[in-house]
Amino acid sequence: MKHRILQVAALVCSAFAVVQGQTPSEALALQQQGKWPEAAQAWKAITERDPNDAAAFASLGVVLAKQEKYPEAAAAYRQALKLNPKLPGVEMNLGLAEFKQGHFSSAAAALRHVLAADSQNTQARTLLGMSYYGAKKFDLASEYLEPAAKADPANAELHQMLAQSCLWAKKFDCAREEFRHMLEQNPESAPTHVLMGEALDGLGRTPEAIAEFQAAEKTSPNEPNLHFGLGYLYWKSQQYEQAKSEFEQELALDPNHAQSLAYLGDIEWKNDHPDAAQPLLERALKTKKDLRIVYVDLGGIYLQQKRYKDAESALQQAIVLEPTKPDAHYQLAQLYRLTGRKAEAGKELEKVRELRQKADQTDAGKPYAPDSNGVENK
Repeated sequence: MKHRILQVAALVCSAFAVVQGQTPSEALALQQQGKWPEAAQAWKAITERDPNDAAAFASLGVVLAKQEKYPEAAAAYRQALKLNPKLPGVEMNLGLAEFKQGHFSSAAAALRHVLAADSQNTQARTLLGMSYYGAKKFDLASEYLEPAAKADPANAELHQMLAQSCLWAKKFDCAREEFRHMLEQNPESAPTHVLMGEALDGLGRTPEAIAEFQAAEKTSPNEPNLHFGLGYLYWKSQQYEQAKSEFEQELALDPNHAQSLAYLGDIEWKNDHPDAAQPLLERALKTKKDLRIVYVDLGGIYLQQKRYKDAESALQQAIVLEPTKPDAHYQLAQLYRLTGRKAEAGKELEKVRELRQKADQTDAGKPYAPDSNGVENK
């Protein structure tokens, strides 16, 4: 993702601006001739003679940045700002140097200062949004990227960045509008259909989400994770036969696709086929250790087999991954009851009651919201 952010940045900003200030003519002449190594040596000599020359440090940062020596450039800019915090252009150049290194949080800190001084600086605003995107602060990213995207309707990468920020910040209306715009530009884009599907699912419009995934499947049937995503939507809608078919198609492309194995195992378990479910779930667990659905289902299977120690371990792990879901607590209560641990069983049942009551109070009417992979953390 970092590489793509930097590519978009190249479309947004030009080369670093030269910070204005009184500098020795020799160094400035070398700089104007594009003799960057010679200019850097000249500016270094000047800063060594006068360690309090803020403008010289700023100019040293510029010529170092021209050579793509961004860590050294950032250090020079910071020294310039330490000596003179109001030196024009240095904060912007520092933000650019940090951004070019992929230090998105540091870049954002500098760019916030630029905007505080000049709220109309569109370059700083766009780069700040992209920095937040790189730092995975998607709510803030969407806030700053939205005006930039509106001002540049032809910039597909910028619109995609905004759309994904909205999706992962759970601003589903914003995401849907952006993906609609992107599909108008390229109706055959399978990834965009998939992301539109995730946005629609986040709005609780799962049938429309399924239609978007189906459209993606027609144009790019071998797209990684596509069959899993569609299968998940069928699974969520309790259309288990259709879901099973999609998971099997994903596994035909990737035999070790952990999530497809997990949800296919869950379908077998729901269909009362524990012998078929268990090997699928255990295969998923070998590939990916944090799939809660695997631990819940294996806990149930082991409980049925009277492998109480294994069942307890699996259910406890499910609770660690998601302590607010009542199903693992309920199964654990049954295990404790079967093994004569009545007090512990009572505590788990009380926990089930509390969690269900809390869910009724907080989630009534609330649409389903997927994580950034579009998968419910069951």
